[in-house]
Amino acid sequence: MATISNISIDQDANFSTTVTINDSDGEVLTLTGYTAIAQLRKTHLSSSATSFTVAFASDRTTGQLTLTLTSTQTGALSSGRYVYDIVITASGGTKTRPIEGTATVNPSVSRS
Repeated sequence: MATISNISIDQDANFSTTVTINDSDGEVLTLTGYTAIAQLRKTHLSSSATSFTVAFASDRTTGQLTLTLTSTQTGALSSGRYVYDIVITASGGTKTRPIEGTATVNPSVSRS
């Protein structure tokens, strides 16, 4: 079962957040050999998605992933509520969704 982690994203600004992945016992999961994807959608059924850039910590034993979006990506998002999740894949092919939640995109006022 995925951990719920809600995030806020400022429109027209760079976004970055670091999450820690835990195993079913609550221990930090060593992410050696894993791949990961993370996407943001307006609803679970939306056909279009915005993909986060996912980076693993250099020490994969920390269980940490950093999700980022560029200011161009956040600028293309309408303000409001979205859903997102992270899917990790073990070297053997087993897929797990450790984190999911809502993402609130806050509207931008200043523009260049």
